[in-house]
Amino acid sequence: MDLGIKGKVALITASSKGIGKSVAESLSAEGCMVAICSRNKEELLSSTADIKKKYGGDPFWVLCDLNKQKDIENTVTSVEKQFGKIDILVNNCGGPASGNFRDLTDNNWQEAFEQVLLSAVRFSNLIIPNMILQEWGRVINITSLTVKQPVDNLMLSNSLRSGVIGYAKSLSNEVAKFNITVNNVAPGYTLTNRIYDLAVHNSKRLGKSHEEILVDMAKEIPMSRLASPEEIASAVTFLASKQASYITGNTIHVDGGLIKGLF
Repeated sequence: MDLGIKGKVALITASSKGIGKSVAESLSAEGCMVAICSRNKEELLSSTADIKKKYGGDPFWVLCDLNKQKDIENTVTSVEKQFGKIDILVNNCGGPASGNFRDLTDNNWQEAFEQVLLSAVRFSNLIIPNMILQEWGRVINITSLTVKQPVDNLMLSNSLRSGVIGYAKSLSNEVAKFNITVNNVAPGYTLTNRIYDLAVHNSKRLGKSHEEILVDMAKEIPMSRLASPEEIASAVTFLASKQASYITGNTIHVDGGLIKGLF
């Protein structure tokens, strides 16, 4: 199926590994011109080489700390200078620190706010004005199942990722008339370094091995397995497509059936 996005320019944040990298690969496979960013130069170089080898083209990379406004501004300026525009924005970020309310300091909250919510707001505010001028755009935020079903010991994620959902819904109503869609993808448990690290952290707290923790996670899921990053990327790529042109203000859960609610 032709998804109608060949030649579109896509910026994916926090994309040197994990879900972000898989999204960059999936959009590259559809013929998009891709820009990736993260704080780690070595991982960016490695990911750029991987994408170029698999899909051709010339992926563009920028060093960016999502907690720093100047880095975000530099990233957008650099990508627009390289490609002339940005058609597709995928707001992704690493997970904030784990912990319950007794563990978390004001500094933890501030860092998580900038990383999870404010980074999405900053990128969107910088990029959407040009999307309005060209009367086409896609904004896709990668959040988490925690927006619907909070996870124990993830107080920051439970709180701030829900803020992204509220922001996206409001934004979608404002920009829909310009043929710009704004949606969210909420992954369930996915085989990334983040999940592995959480399993290690919880193993100490629960007195189990991290392997047992991962098995227990899979048992909670009706499909009896964790997702691959590529499965999350497929949902993101669909929302970027011409076929998804009438879908906006929505959150798509890619969780193997883990979320128990109807809505």
